[in-house]
Amino acid sequence: MTQELLSEVVLKIIRELQILHFVVFLVIYLAALMENLLIFMAIAFDRHLHTPMYFFLMNLSIVDLGSISVIVPKSMANSLMNTRSISYAGCVAQVFFLFFLLGADFSLLIIMAYDRYVAICRPLRYETIMNSRASVQMAAGAWISGILYSVLHTRNTFALTFCGGNMVDQFFCEVPQLLKLTCSDSYLSEVGVLAFSVCLALGCFVFIIVSYVQIFKSVLRIPSEQSRHKAFSTCLPHLTVVSLFVCTGAFAYLKPTSSSPSALDLVVAVLYSVLLPIMNPIIYSMRNKEIKAALRRLTVCR
Repeated sequence: MTQELLSEVVLKIIRELQILHFVVFLVIYLAALMENLLIFMAIAFDRHLHTPMYFFLMNLSIVDLGSISVIVPKSMANSLMNTRSISYAGCVAQVFFLFFLLGADFSLLIIMAYDRYVAICRPLRYETIMNSRASVQMAAGAWISGILYSVLHTRNTFALTFCGGNMVDQFFCEVPQLLKLTCSDSYLSEVGVLAFSVCLALGCFVFIIVSYVQIFKSVLRIPSEQSRHKAFSTCLPHLTVVSLFVCTGAFAYLKPTSSSPSALDLVVAVLYSVLLPIMNPIIYSMRNKEIKAALRRLTVCR
């Protein structure tokens, strides 16, 4: 009887944790949807924000909406229905769209760093370099690079033979966890591609850091304190987002996978896949007067 009672208590605790997981992820998901939709609408409907910087930010909001929608709804549904299952096709689709959107996300962050560099270090040539045609081409390049990056990883991952069970120690189909289920040495090709991708991302991160060093040098030479404050307020949030994205992604995909799941793996996965889409609108609009003004104009009843 004691054993049965203990089992009932454990099952009740597990069910309560599942409900808590559902509620927490629901709040995060709705907040991310609302924030990113507001940013998208504010930029799309306000002609004052029809500039390259805000055009790229609007694209970033679309990416964030997509990336959190790929992971969170399925995880919430599983918690609500007391299951951890996902179909093979669903797992393939999740990996494809996640890599596609994360690749496009990082490409947009690089483009936004370049946009800030030209705006601050080459202000007289800004309108020539970052004209509307160039901005559209850069944004299209970011989306195309995301597709190519996703096709490469999805093809490499699901060309492998899985025979190590069908339990993924994560709340979504994360590639490092999938590779633990392979039973042949061919998985090393995907490991190599992942390592190369992270190294490439770190190289781009160094490029961004160098760009910002030049930006900050130029900013410090600006005589007006108000202009310096405005330049820093647009650059520092971007650098924060890039740093968090690269550091968490590099840790998740370069860290050797252990045989048993760890709380750290879960935290890192939540950071780069769930929290970034909800943090991006806050970080970019928190100290941005133009976005705040556009949001006020958007929400004021007329």
